[in-house]
Amino acid sequence: MYESRAWSLKQEGGFHGRPVYRVKGLPLIGHIAFGVIDRGTNVIQVRPSTICPHNCIFCSVDAGPSSRTRSSEYIIDVDDLILWFDSVARAKGRGLEALLDGVGEPLTHPEITRIIALLKEHPAVDRVAIETHGGFLSRRLVKKLEEAGLDRINLSIDAVDQATARKLVGVNWYDSQRILHLAEWIIKETSIDVVLTPVVVPGYNEREMKKLIEWAKRVGPGKKSGWPTGVLIQKYEVHKYGRKPKLKGPPWSWPRFYRWLRRLEEETGYRLIVEPRELGFEERPSIEKPFREGDRVRLIVVGPGWHKGEMLAVDRGFRRVVALVGARGVREGYEVVAEIIRDKDNIFMARPW
Repeated sequence: MYESRAWSLKQEGGFHGRPVYRVKGLPLIGHIAFGVIDRGTNVIQVRPSTICPHNCIFCSVDAGPSSRTRSSEYIIDVDDLILWFDSVARAKGRGLEALLDGVGEPLTHPEITRIIALLKEHPAVDRVAIETHGGFLSRRLVKKLEEAGLDRINLSIDAVDQATARKLVGVNWYDSQRILHLAEWIIKETSIDVVLTPVVVPGYNEREMKKLIEWAKRVGPGKKSGWPTGVLIQKYEVHKYGRKPKLKGPPWSWPRFYRWLRRLEEETGYRLIVEPRELGFEERPSIEKPFREGDRVRLIVVGPGWHKGEMLAVDRGFRRVVALVGARGVREGYEVVAEIIRDKDNIFMARPW
């Protein structure tokens, strides 16, 4: 039994049959679902919450009320989150973007405005952005986000048509018209920029992309950021734990996707294909990995995992949090020897040896 470090996974209610834990005292680098993620650029991903009110039919991480793979949800302690963000930022230099995104809806964190304010105050941070489907946004909340220092909203809206949008998002209360009207108000009346980031799902919403582009041509998203576009269309991807909508054919390949984007550019006269550098992305040094794929390490089991059959674990030095898979019968507080089976981007998975 390991007892020399204090950590806390305190259950604070539930979400559609799954316990919600407030995470405190754990390393916040190492897990894909929460904390801080460094992918070797000047953009640092910050993931404060795994909770999502939507049931998107294409969701790559099976989020929302109808999830079949998740066993737990997490809300992250704000002070810990900023501390671990700082540990990554110090390796990056200045001119950083803090991007609040995640396997859930970042706006579900009860202290989201405080998180934004603290990130904006960081001396290495130039801009703070948030990824959202927009369902929780209101003028009152937007004003609070503006006061906290938010610079940009990446709005994941996948259709203008109400019925299509609701089918894709998987909830009947989603109001694409209200959200687009609100986005127009944000661009015209606040200091916050908005960029549309729809996902094109073949057979569902290809035609809706033209409608979103026409909206963008009229309203002008992306201009406050100095970007050459205000619409960044994403390609639907098949993921192991993601939802898989019924498609008429196989998922698009990347070459097919880019051919389609080029045709759409020609038809609309609106630029859609851009280089990362044009959006302010730069390569930066990555933080070091304390262990690599194939290593055997001693891990301390600290609590229930995100997916069924998983546990959360940390290394003895409390440097990283690890998703321990195949962990049935493993109890909290015990040590196990495990083999690292994933280490990309300092996101770790391990299996008991």
